[in-house]
Order: sequence, then C-alpha cells, then structure tokens
Amino acid sequence: MFRTIWDWTRSVALALVLFMVVRALVVEAFKIPTGSMEGTLLIGDFLLVNKAVYGAEIPGTGLHLPAFAEPHRGDVVVFNPPHEPTKNYVKRLVGEPGDTLEMRDKRLFVNGAAVEEPYVRIVDPSGDAMHSDMKRWQVEHVIAAPTSYAPSRDTWGPIVLPDSAYFVLGDNRDNSEDSRYWGFVDRDDIRGRPWFVYYSFDPGEDGGLPWLRAVRWDRIGYRIR
Repeated sequence: MFRTIWDWTRSVALALVLFMVVRALVVEAFKIPTGSMEGTLLIGDFLLVNKAVYGAEIPGTGLHLPAFAEPHRGDVVVFNPPHEPTKNYVKRLVGEPGDTLEMRDKRLFVNGAAVEEPYVRIVDPSGDAMHSDMKRWQVEHVIAAPTSYAPSRDTWGPIVLPDSAYFVLGDNRDNSEDSRYWGFVDRDDIRGRPWFVYYSFDPGEDGGLPWLRAVRWDRIGYRIR
C-alpha cells in the first residue's frame, strides 16, 4: 500500500516538474486580449508560443538558452514592451537593428523600399494627427531636423534602429499600440514566436458561456504567419 502511494506521488511530482520545465523553456500558452493583430489574430484566440526558438530565459537567472533562430522581419513575436515590462504583447516585427524605417500615408518603407504587407488591416482611412508621445522618443533617432519633426500615426520617420533594437507594429494598423508610440523592443525582451491557435471563441457573442457556445472551430489549428 505504502509503495503504491509512493510510486503514485513520485509520478505526479515528476509530471509536474516536466510540465514546469516545458512551460518555462519550450512552450507557453498565451491569450489574445485586444484587437491590435486583427485579422491575423482575434480577441479570444488562445495560442501556443514557441519560447525555445529565440532562446528561452532560464527563470531567476537572467540567462538564456542558445537560440535556434534570430527574430526577422515578418515574424509575429511575443515580447515584453519597454513601458510595461511585466506584460506580454504580440505584434509583427517589421524592423531589425540597423534598419531605416519610414511610414508615408500608412505605407511602410524599410531601407528605402516599400514593403508589401498583405496581412495589414486598414479601418480608418482618415483622422491622422500628430502624436507628442511619438516625437518624444523618435526625435533621437530620426534622419531629419528635430525641431521641425512632426510624426503622426500614419506618417513618420525615417528613423534608424540602434544595435539590439527591434521595431514592431500591429497588423490592425489603425488600432494598435506599438513601437510607433513607445519605442524599440530589446532583443532580450523578445520571448518567443506564436505557433498555432489551439482554441478560440468569440467573447462578444450574446448569451452566457461564450467560451462554450461561441467556439470558432475554423480557428483551431490555425498556423500563425
């Protein structure tokens, strides 16, 4: 009897340890709370995030495991933003260290060349205005006369990314709080790359229990690109 209880307890403890190791270093679940990545990702999507690909951080040490790949333009990434370092954000990476970025009337340019962005959603064709928060941080990196620089949501730059700095934007370009407003993402703050949607429901569905009644079956298994 005692041996049976011990074997069961040991098995459960081992399973818990393996779960914690996998969650800390390999794969973690993530829920989409806002519409900043529509229509790539929807509010109510639950993702599995590959943390090992960019080199997972070993908890409590500040050290990272070796990365399998480096973040590149076009990747959808999960990261800790500089203004809210304890939170997880998900956006699309559009600029790497050394890049020159510019936006003209919603059109993104990287190193002088226009970028084709079929995933971008435009919902507000007008209403653009200067943002003081954007000027506050961008003025240190802009290739222009700082005194006359007046960036807006849809038109800004050109700015040059320093070492170890990445620039991210939401695919729902007119409704996204991203690097335009609060600045660069440091390489060490990029936590992983979303893999696929393992569950999804419409939280705005009328009636109770939307997580059960409003399941988006067509989203389950959706690969994130």
